[in-house]
Amino acid sequence: MNKELKKTKSSSGLSRRNFVKMTASGAAAFTILPSYVVSGLGHVLPSDKLYIAAVGCGGEGASDIHTLMKTPKKNAVISCLCDVDDRMALPRRKEYPNAPFYHDWREMFDKESKNFDAVTVATPDHNHAIIGFSAMQLKKHLYLQKPLSHDIYEARILTQAAEKYKVVTQMGDQGASCEGMQTLREWLEAGLLGDVEKVYCWTDRPVWPQGIPWPKQTAAVPKELNWDLWLGTAPETGYIENLVPFNWRGWWQFGTGALGDMGCHIMGPPFKLLGLGYPTEVSGSASTVYDGIFSEAQYPESGPVSSSLKFKYTLKNGKNLDMYWMDGGITPDRPTELAGEANMNEILGDFTGLNDYEGSTLFVGTKGKAACGWGGRSPVLLPLSRNKEINVPKKYPRVTGDMDGHYWQWIDACIAGYGNAEVSSPFVGYAGPLTETVLMGNLILRSFNIREKIKRVDPVYGEMDAYSFPGRYINYKWDGENMRITNFEQANQFIRREYRKGWGELKL
Repeated sequence: MNKELKKTKSSSGLSRRNFVKMTASGAAAFTILPSYVVSGLGHVLPSDKLYIAAVGCGGEGASDIHTLMKTPKKNAVISCLCDVDDRMALPRRKEYPNAPFYHDWREMFDKESKNFDAVTVATPDHNHAIIGFSAMQLKKHLYLQKPLSHDIYEARILTQAAEKYKVVTQMGDQGASCEGMQTLREWLEAGLLGDVEKVYCWTDRPVWPQGIPWPKQTAAVPKELNWDLWLGTAPETGYIENLVPFNWRGWWQFGTGALGDMGCHIMGPPFKLLGLGYPTEVSGSASTVYDGIFSEAQYPESGPVSSSLKFKYTLKNGKNLDMYWMDGGITPDRPTELAGEANMNEILGDFTGLNDYEGSTLFVGTKGKAACGWGGRSPVLLPLSRNKEINVPKKYPRVTGDMDGHYWQWIDACIAGYGNAEVSSPFVGYAGPLTETVLMGNLILRSFNIREKIKRVDPVYGEMDAYSFPGRYINYKWDGENMRITNFEQANQFIRREYRKGWGELKL
């Protein structure tokens, strides 16, 4: 495996190795103009289409491409494709035979930039930010899968870049466009819940291995996979069995664990509807594994098997709110208003259960309770009988196509031009701060693994080595504006990581 990126020259003379450095300085941006500017009219004609470059063709990427192309207006075109894994790419290449294909997104950006207006990104989390940032520097509109980034710092830079380069952005949390979000908004504004004091968020994730040590045995890289390009910004690491295409999510150097995978979907409704912003304090706990009698075996490479966190907020009205996150099989106490036969985690029919097993949100107010599935879908009032008794008029327009409309809304906004149409999950004002909050929870979980060696005196075995875990037993004070834990400095090492040599850095 080559440790240095291949120095292949593109048609413009810009090497893939230096692409990130060039775009980081703005040197490549001046030649790129989106179609609505090229037209010379300052806007697009109704017949214009959005030409999209897709980075990531399998899994979530395949789903994104499929839904983008379902737009009823037929106003989108997949103009080029990119994937580091030929197994993932092959079905899309057959589906779009006229779209040039690349393994390296930097080469695609360099050679094809005049042939697309926007970029959709669905890669492992550790490469989200560098690809999205580079696309925005080329003045390309951006659809970026959740979470926006791997690190808090990256989320902040992506948010600032969206504003600086004036491109239309949308995070891939399609629930933000579902009808349930507007229904919940109408219920809240009608006062059905009173003042919301607590919110519970939970998921069945992880559904991949976590809480385990990094395997000692490396494995052969699949012949269809370009491992160096897959690693991208991540540290130089040998391949391990079954890492790709799914299980990377459980390893901190690539993924963001259960919270990163589902947090934007499940914490999104309260974040948006209650205007939460940054928490002031976070505390919680996570599963541990014991090795021997007196020492905890911590596996800092991997997320925990399960975790529970509490985010404290001071709202604009001066009142306090606690938001709880739970994963790995942990759920909140069963609401007393829920009928005994109703399933806590699955819709059984009309108003007979709560939400879905992948993730749910429960709002607890002074006058009532409401719950929804991940992304705000299928909201219900509690007790469930209230859903038949109360009819709140629809006040806000719905996104055409519901969750699918999340994609189509972005296409229309890109064609309309920056600032001319709304989207449900723009980086500025919503998706960026939400991602930072989700990743701040991961910062806490990773800090639980910080340990200090101490001497322990046991009445039977005498003096022996043991470990203290100071990060497990404090309430973390969070300065959101400055992205810092103010009372446990060791935790701040996880705010920003260093990219692998040759992959530049994010810097405006």
